Amino acid sequence: MSFRATVLTLYPEMFPGPLDLSLAGRARAAGIWSLETVQIRDFAQDRHRSVDDTPAGGGAGMVMRADVLARAIDRAAAPGDERPRLLMSPRGRPLTQARVRALAAGTGALIVCGRFEGVDQRVIEARDLEEVSIGDYVLSGGEPAALVLLDAVVRLLPGVMGNETSGTEESFEGGLLEHPHYTRPPLFEGRPIPDVLTSGNHRRIAEWRRQEAERLTAERRPDLWAAYTKGETEQ
Repeated sequence: MSFRATVLTLYPEMFPGPLDLSLAGRARAAGIWSLETVQIRDFAQDRHRSVDDTPAGGGAGMVMRADVLARAIDRAAAPGDERPRLLMSPRGRPLTQARVRALAAGTGALIVCGRFEGVDQRVIEARDLEEVSIGDYVLSGGEPAALVLLDAVVRLLPGVMGNETSGTEESFEGGLLEHPHYTRPPLFEGRPIPDVLTSGNHRRIAEWRRQEAERLTAERRPDLWAAYTKGETEQ
């Protein structure tokens, strides 16, 4: 069974976009995953096809209407569709590699791309939308975030990456950032490849990579390092 993604958006022309290139594009052509877009505006019922309105209580901007979005979700997700329902939102829980891997192990996802100031809270609750953030910044809409999420998930689907170990030997797998990489030429602008990597001693290479991963994580991501060292202590 292939991974089935359904994206609800006001801008379906943004998809598949970069997902039609490289690994993701080849995987979609091979039937490993599929992508359907749903135009939210098609479910508006007034002559202006309105999908938003002014915020209750006043304030700047507009809010996506609950009734219009609910109709779109109900049409996109048939009864019994157990795929997770995700709302790309800067206030959502941060997207992690663990969450990406869990999504890749499932049958697909229904992804709602918010716009304007946000989405009416009632539809979030009524349709059990899981709010997901790709970082502590604000985008003009959820579409770029949805592309990021799908790219992260699709590359982990069986048969997508040529080397199946690639997905387990990279940043955030095991709680650490990834170690540095080197390749030819052996000398670049006076900078050599570390001797250990050309030694042929696989045990020493593994140790060096682990030490470098730990060093980089401690330097650049103290939050990850704290969680990692806490986990090491508790084992």
